[in-house]
Amino acid sequence: MADIDPPQLLAPPRPEPRIVTLGCRLNLAESEAIRALIAGRDSVVINSCAVTNEAVVETRAAIRRARRASPNAELIVTGCAAQIDPHAFAAMPEVDRVIGNAVKHDRAAWNSRDPLIVPDMATATAVAAPTTSFTGHARAFVEVQNGCDHRCTFCAIPFGRGDSRSLPAGAVIDQIAALVDAGHREVVLTGVDLTSYGHDLPGQPSLGHLVERILRYVPALERLRLSSLDSIEIDDRLFELVTGEARIMPHLHLSLQAGDDMILKRMKRRHSRAQALAIIERLKARRPDIAIGADLIAGFPTEDEAMFANTLALIDDARIVHAHIFPYSPRDGTPAARMPQVPPPIRKERAAQLRDTAQRQRAAWLAAQIGTVQPVLVERPGTRGHAPNFAEVRWESPAPAGSIIPVRVTAADQNHLIGTLL
Repeated sequence: MADIDPPQLLAPPRPEPRIVTLGCRLNLAESEAIRALIAGRDSVVINSCAVTNEAVVETRAAIRRARRASPNAELIVTGCAAQIDPHAFAAMPEVDRVIGNAVKHDRAAWNSRDPLIVPDMATATAVAAPTTSFTGHARAFVEVQNGCDHRCTFCAIPFGRGDSRSLPAGAVIDQIAALVDAGHREVVLTGVDLTSYGHDLPGQPSLGHLVERILRYVPALERLRLSSLDSIEIDDRLFELVTGEARIMPHLHLSLQAGDDMILKRMKRRHSRAQALAIIERLKARRPDIAIGADLIAGFPTEDEAMFANTLALIDDARIVHAHIFPYSPRDGTPAARMPQVPPPIRKERAAQLRDTAQRQRAAWLAAQIGTVQPVLVERPGTRGHAPNFAEVRWESPAPAGSIIPVRVTAADQNHLIGTLL
């Protein structure tokens, strides 16, 4: 009689953490680092945002939705909203633990059972934990800088992120090389104040120096994209790279915030309207296909109709085609919250006007792309992706996610391009 092997017991499937990411691309990068830190755990993490009061409201709603969907999982809140007001989130019945931004990259914090680990951001020294893959993302986001040394009067983010600190170039290059080896063909550099990169490092290298080294030492990287930049800090080195290097995508998102000089001064921004327009004109003169995005705030305190008109006109003057429009949101502890406020209905109406103007500018820009062939990075589900200028492109025949394919643009609607695969 033949020997019979004993039945094999199958291990139960390994639980995977669920991470809900709110807010900026920096949070996206950090969420993937967190995913690696807590792999194999039945946890739900809400990586929160605090850029506006609405973002905090959405964080609370996301917590409630997550608890309903995963009633038995450990639910942890981290991110800027959790850092700024940890006790409010710890008091929510849905929440098991709160972990602050200063320790969100620390494995010991995630392994602790302490319900509240939120040290002051003044103690923060880490920039990022290495991330070598991005689950479900065609492009990879690499955090190279965190925190901000500036104190714009409307902004609560320094309370949640601390002072500016940078990741040394060697660590950045190693991470990008690993991501390219893992199959990512586009990498996005992220940070709270990306153009302040390097001020805290030996020799004070600039963002331009970092970009040069990435391009030199990771030759297999096909596409490098920069996230939000402060226009006044685009120096000559960075300018030459952005306008002269084909591997840097022709798409810049600028932190402009307003188009009126008095409002910019009251925001404690460091550029004037004329300076913002001058750098955009220089960029487009050297690289005409570059697409400009911008953050704009509607209804900042003391903003009158003439001041608002200047911001409204900026969309056309700067040819902004990727606009992020926010009605002003007073944040506790910020100087702007103590200034004379524009009534909320007027803020909302002005934001709507900005969005309408931005949509018209974007629609005209998209229509001008008809007839071009765009090399598109394919994203899931395989029938859409983004061109180098960050225009969204859609087509009918599925293509492999993560590939870069040529698409002939045949039509456009108000928000995206439509094309056929070549």
